[in-house]
Amino acid sequence: MTVHTARRGIYALAAITAMAAIAITVVAFTRPGRPPGRAFPRLHPVAAPTGWPHLTLPDGAAVLSYPPSLHRVAGDTDAVSAARLSPGGAFQLYLNATPRQGRERLRDWAAFRLGRLRSDDAASAHQVAAGQGVQFRGGTGSCVIDDYLTRISKHHYEEIACLVQGRTSASVIVAAAPATTWALVRPLLFRALAAYLVR
Repeated sequence: MTVHTARRGIYALAAITAMAAIAITVVAFTRPGRPPGRAFPRLHPVAAPTGWPHLTLPDGAAVLSYPPSLHRVAGDTDAVSAARLSPGGAFQLYLNATPRQGRERLRDWAAFRLGRLRSDDAASAHQVAAGQGVQFRGGTGSCVIDDYLTRISKHHYEEIACLVQGRTSASVIVAAAPATTWALVRPLLFRALAAYLVR
Protein backbone atom coordinates (compact mmCIF):
# COMPACT_ATOMS: atom_id res chain seq x y z
CA MET A 1 0.00 0.00 0.00
CA THR A 2 1.39 3.38 -0.96
CA VAL A 3 1.33 6.45 1.22
CA HIS A 4 -1.16 8.03 -1.21
CA THR A 5 -3.49 5.04 -0.96
CA ALA A 6 -3.25 5.01 2.83
CA ARG A 7 -4.15 8.68 2.98
CA ARG A 8 -7.16 8.09 0.76
CA GLY A 9 -8.26 5.31 3.12
CA ILE A 10 -7.91 7.56 6.16
CA TYR A 11 -9.90 10.34 4.47
CA ALA A 12 -12.63 7.88 3.48
CA LEU A 13 -12.81 6.52 7.05
CA ALA A 14 -13.05 10.04 8.45
CA ALA A 15 -15.85 10.88 6.03
CA ILE A 16 -17.79 7.73 6.95
CA THR A 17 -17.35 8.48 10.66
CA ALA A 18 -18.60 12.04 10.20
CA MET A 19 -21.61 10.86 8.19
CA ALA A 20 -22.45 8.29 10.85
CA ALA A 21 -22.26 10.94 13.58
CA ILE A 22 -24.60 13.20 11.63
CA ALA A 23 -27.02 10.34 11.03
CA ILE A 24 -27.05 9.43 14.74
CA THR A 25 -27.68 13.08 15.67
CA VAL A 26 -30.55 13.39 13.20
CA VAL A 27 -32.13 10.18 14.44
CA ALA A 28 -31.74 11.24 18.07
CA PHE A 29 -33.45 14.57 17.46
CA THR A 30 -36.26 13.21 15.28
CA ARG A 31 -37.15 9.99 17.03
CA PRO A 32 -40.82 9.67 18.02
CA GLY A 33 -41.80 11.17 21.34
CA ARG A 34 -39.05 13.80 21.46
CA PRO A 35 -40.55 17.29 21.70
CA PRO A 36 -39.31 19.83 19.15
CA GLY A 37 -37.35 22.89 20.23
CA ARG A 38 -35.00 23.49 23.13
CA ALA A 39 -35.28 22.29 26.69
CA PHE A 40 -37.16 24.49 29.13
CA PRO A 41 -34.81 26.54 31.37
CA ARG A 42 -34.54 25.42 34.96
CA LEU A 43 -36.87 27.29 37.29
CA HIS A 44 -35.82 28.14 40.85
CA PRO A 45 -38.99 28.46 42.98
CA VAL A 46 -38.81 31.34 45.44
CA ALA A 47 -41.26 33.68 47.16
CA ALA A 48 -42.08 36.94 45.39
CA PRO A 49 -40.06 40.04 46.29
CA THR A 50 -41.43 42.32 49.01
CA GLY A 51 -43.95 44.71 47.56
CA TRP A 52 -45.30 42.41 44.85
CA PRO A 53 -49.12 42.16 45.00
CA HIS A 54 -50.82 38.75 45.04
CA LEU A 55 -53.96 37.38 43.42
CA THR A 56 -55.53 34.13 44.64
CA LEU A 57 -57.64 32.02 42.33
CA PRO A 58 -61.30 32.03 43.42
CA ASP A 59 -61.11 28.28 44.13
CA GLY A 60 -57.97 28.81 46.25
CA ALA A 61 -55.87 26.47 44.09
CA ALA A 62 -53.01 28.92 43.41
CA VAL A 63 -51.60 32.36 44.13
CA LEU A 64 -50.28 34.60 41.34
CA SER A 65 -47.73 37.25 42.34
CA TYR A 66 -46.94 40.12 39.99
CA PRO A 67 -44.60 43.13 39.76
CA PRO A 68 -45.99 46.46 41.01
CA SER A 69 -45.67 47.88 37.49
CA LEU A 70 -48.59 45.63 36.48
CA HIS A 71 -52.19 46.09 37.51
CA ARG A 72 -55.05 43.68 37.95
CA VAL A 73 -57.24 43.40 34.85
CA ALA A 74 -60.69 41.91 34.42
CA GLY A 75 -61.06 38.45 32.90
CA ASP A 76 -62.89 35.17 33.37
CA THR A 77 -64.63 34.84 36.72
CA ASP A 78 -62.61 31.73 37.66
CA ALA A 79 -59.24 33.28 36.71
CA VAL A 80 -56.96 36.12 37.82
CA SER A 81 -54.91 38.40 35.55
CA ALA A 82 -52.46 41.28 35.80
CA ALA A 83 -51.05 43.35 32.95
CA ARG A 84 -49.09 46.39 31.91
CA LEU A 85 -50.78 48.28 29.09
CA SER A 86 -49.45 50.80 26.60
CA PRO A 87 -51.08 54.24 26.38
CA GLY A 88 -53.07 52.83 23.47
CA GLY A 89 -54.31 49.90 25.53
CA ALA A 90 -52.08 47.18 24.03
CA PHE A 91 -50.62 44.50 26.30
CA GLN A 92 -46.96 45.06 27.13
CA LEU A 93 -46.83 42.40 29.87
CA TYR A 94 -49.48 39.88 30.80
CA LEU A 95 -49.83 37.35 33.61
CA ASN A 96 -52.78 35.01 34.04
CA ALA A 97 -53.68 32.05 36.23
CA THR A 98 -56.62 29.75 35.52
CA PRO A 99 -57.81 26.48 37.06
CA ARG A 100 -57.35 23.39 34.90
CA GLN A 101 -60.34 23.12 32.59
CA GLY A 102 -60.41 19.32 32.55
CA ARG A 103 -58.57 18.13 29.43
CA GLU A 104 -55.06 19.42 30.05
CA ARG A 105 -52.45 16.79 30.97
CA LEU A 106 -48.85 17.17 32.09
CA ARG A 107 -47.47 14.62 29.62
CA ASP A 108 -48.69 16.37 26.45
CA TRP A 109 -49.11 19.92 27.71
CA ALA A 110 -46.98 21.61 25.02
CA ALA A 111 -49.00 20.12 22.16
CA PHE A 112 -52.26 20.91 23.97
CA ARG A 113 -51.28 24.56 24.50
CA LEU A 114 -50.25 25.10 20.88
CA GLY A 115 -53.46 23.46 19.70
CA ARG A 116 -55.50 25.71 22.00
CA LEU A 117 -53.78 28.83 20.65
CA ARG A 118 -54.40 27.81 17.04
CA SER A 119 -58.04 27.00 17.70
CA ASP A 120 -58.69 30.25 19.58
CA ASP A 121 -57.16 33.38 18.08
CA ALA A 122 -53.70 32.53 16.73
CA ALA A 123 -53.01 32.49 13.00
CA SER A 124 -49.82 30.57 13.79
CA ALA A 125 -48.10 29.21 16.90
CA HIS A 126 -44.64 27.65 17.21
CA GLN A 127 -42.91 25.90 20.08
CA VAL A 128 -39.59 27.38 21.19
CA ALA A 129 -38.85 25.22 24.24
CA ALA A 130 -40.65 22.74 26.46
CA GLY A 131 -40.08 20.73 29.60
CA GLN A 132 -41.70 18.41 32.10
CA GLY A 133 -41.03 17.98 35.80
CA VAL A 134 -40.57 21.74 36.29
CA GLN A 135 -40.48 22.57 40.01
CA PHE A 136 -42.85 25.20 41.39
CA ARG A 137 -43.70 26.35 44.90
CA GLY A 138 -45.96 23.56 46.11
CA GLY A 139 -46.04 21.46 42.97
CA THR A 140 -44.63 20.27 39.66
CA GLY A 141 -45.50 21.34 36.15
CA SER A 142 -45.05 21.00 32.42
CA CYS A 143 -44.13 24.18 30.55
CA VAL A 144 -43.84 25.46 27.01
CA ILE A 145 -42.35 28.64 25.57
CA ASP A 146 -43.97 29.55 22.27
CA ASP A 147 -44.45 32.43 19.89
CA TYR A 148 -47.68 33.15 18.09
CA LEU A 149 -49.30 35.61 15.71
CA THR A 150 -52.87 36.73 16.36
CA ARG A 151 -55.42 36.49 13.56
CA ILE A 152 -56.78 39.94 14.33
CA SER A 153 -54.31 42.83 13.97
CA LYS A 154 -51.41 40.35 13.50
CA HIS A 155 -49.88 41.00 16.90
CA HIS A 156 -46.75 38.89 17.53
CA TYR A 157 -46.41 37.59 21.09
CA GLU A 158 -44.16 35.20 22.97
CA GLU A 159 -45.35 33.41 26.07
CA ILE A 160 -44.51 30.93 28.77
CA ALA A 161 -47.43 28.65 29.64
CA CYS A 162 -47.29 26.02 32.39
CA LEU A 163 -49.73 23.45 33.69
CA VAL A 164 -48.89 23.02 37.37
CA GLN A 165 -50.10 20.21 39.60
CA GLY A 166 -50.36 20.95 43.32
CA ARG A 167 -51.30 18.60 46.15
CA THR A 168 -55.04 18.92 45.58
CA SER A 169 -55.59 20.64 42.22
CA ALA A 170 -53.98 21.84 38.98
CA SER A 171 -53.86 25.26 37.36
CA VAL A 172 -52.34 27.04 34.37
CA ILE A 173 -50.09 30.09 34.54
CA VAL A 174 -49.37 32.16 31.43
CA ALA A 175 -46.76 34.93 31.13
CA ALA A 176 -46.68 36.81 27.83
CA ALA A 177 -45.23 39.88 26.11
CA PRO A 178 -44.81 41.26 22.58
CA ALA A 179 -42.03 39.54 20.67
CA THR A 180 -40.26 42.88 20.16
CA THR A 181 -39.64 43.27 23.91
CA TRP A 182 -39.47 39.60 24.88
CA ALA A 183 -35.72 39.45 25.50
CA LEU A 184 -35.92 42.47 27.80
CA VAL A 185 -38.88 41.36 29.94
CA ARG A 186 -38.27 37.60 29.94
CA PRO A 187 -36.34 37.62 33.27
CA LEU A 188 -39.20 39.46 34.98
CA LEU A 189 -41.76 36.98 33.65
CA PHE A 190 -39.65 34.06 34.84
CA ARG A 191 -39.44 35.73 38.25
CA ALA A 192 -43.24 35.75 38.39
CA LEU A 193 -43.30 32.07 37.42
CA ALA A 194 -40.79 31.26 40.15
CA ALA A 195 -43.08 32.88 42.71
CA TYR A 196 -46.24 31.05 41.57
CA LEU A 197 -47.66 29.12 44.51
CA VAL A 198 -49.92 26.08 44.08
CA ARG A 199 -51.81 24.13 46.73
